[in-house]
Amino acid sequence: MTKRQRGVLARAAWMICAIALLAPASAMAAGPDADGARDPVARGRIMAEEQCSTCHAVGKDDESAAQGAPAFRELGERYPVDQLEEALAEGIVTGHADMPEIEWEAEEVADFIAYLKSVND
Repeated sequence: MTKRQRGVLARAAWMICAIALLAPASAMAAGPDADGARDPVARGRIMAEEQCSTCHAVGKDDESAAQGAPAFRELGERYPVDQLEEALAEGIVTGHADMPEIEWEAEEVADFIAYLKSVND
């Protein structure tokens, strides 16, 4: 192998290493939910996990941590899930002191409803 070929090979190896090192970093910069950023169900799931899971069961088979807090997968049995949209947009205020008042923007409400529908199917 000539000196020139070794130089080309060395540069190629450095390029491959740089790509291999930068690819995970760029994926992390995009965020762990880069695909979820466009998916209303994924965004709604994140909202439910972050804001509701300390009391409510938010998944398809978990149990509510707070006694009497309905599992989200069962809300469709109590209420038409679509009809919760207005209540969420106006701000849900419940009769018990432990549940905080919830006020979301229209897009957040739509994401949350999309998630509720997904766990109520």
